[in-house]
Amino acid sequence: MPADDIVSEISGYTFVERGRRCTSCGEEFIAEDESQRMIKVARRLGLWGEPLKLRRKLSRSGRGTVLRIPSDIERSLGIRGDEKVTVSKAGRKIIVEFQ
Repeated sequence: MPADDIVSEISGYTFVERGRRCTSCGEEFIAEDESQRMIKVARRLGLWGEPLKLRRKLSRSGRGTVLRIPSDIERSLGIRGDEKVTVSKAGRKIIVEFQ
């Protein structure tokens, strides 16, 4: 069923979009063009950046491998260097999550 009141929130900003809502379960589906419009506005507001991919060389330290985090990423995430993290593997990707 068509819906023109689907609400999304990004960093405290509320976006209202058009899409479809399932009448039996209430699940909402936003059309691709609506999603792209929201992303465009969010980018203008500085809420939705381009994916950051940097190339880095790993180094060895003792029996472990070291990956240095660039200072601009440290600043944007507020990393001080003494945080505890969880490191996991998903396929060939390494995921680092703050605890």
